[in-house]
Amino acid sequence: MDGEVRVVSNPIVDVRFTSTISSFEVKRRFNRGISIAELKEKLEMVVGSPASCMDLELFSVNDTFLQKMDDNEALLGSYPVDDDCRIHVNDRSGGQLGEFTDVSKVEKFELSDDAYEKRTDTARSFIKKQGLGRFNEEKMAKKKAENAAREEEQKAAADAISVGNRCKVQVPGQPTKIGTVMFVGTADFKPGYWVGVKYDEPLGKHDGSVDGKRYFECQNKYGAFVKPQNVTVGDFPEEDYGLDEI
Repeated sequence: MDGEVRVVSNPIVDVRFTSTISSFEVKRRFNRGISIAELKEKLEMVVGSPASCMDLELFSVNDTFLQKMDDNEALLGSYPVDDDCRIHVNDRSGGQLGEFTDVSKVEKFELSDDAYEKRTDTARSFIKKQGLGRFNEEKMAKKKAENAAREEEQKAAADAISVGNRCKVQVPGQPTKIGTVMFVGTADFKPGYWVGVKYDEPLGKHDGSVDGKRYFECQNKYGAFVKPQNVTVGDFPEEDYGLDEI
């Protein structure tokens, strides 16, 4: 059968879908042998519109409008549908754009803490039965005692330091720094006791203020807060680096 021309078409086509009630584009694969009515039924779960309320429009790969797909009895393959063409679904049910994606409109299930506490099928109930985390009374009591002891240790160390003391600061992993104590006590930025130091060199982090609250005055990058245990007070004279020498 020389000279005969045969057109071979893939029975499956990959099509892009958009709709008037969703801002998302999805891609699905369909058989060209299904009818437009069957296609609409399959699209109900894709775009959220009833099949009876769909009007379909076919666009090319380049999103150029080709034609309406208004014959429900016609086969999908009877239309010039190629891979990556776009079929746009116009919804006539009254649905609004974003209706199925705006979670703020979804009614939330809420359960009070008291009601949640009474349930036996929750993660909290399981953790409580197993004595884990904050429900481990022995562990929590031990942790509370350790925190109290640590705070007492910090307070005792802080009580031995006074504003105006010369000091040496030794923080693990950092070089030793010399400076003057400018603040001793508790602060708003973190719990516990803190010592504010004005270093002799610009080795600090700020100018004596943290999160908008001023604790002492110094030049920027000369101030720092450290734990009392890292501070040793004593006769640490400010070194003369000879900056005035020529």
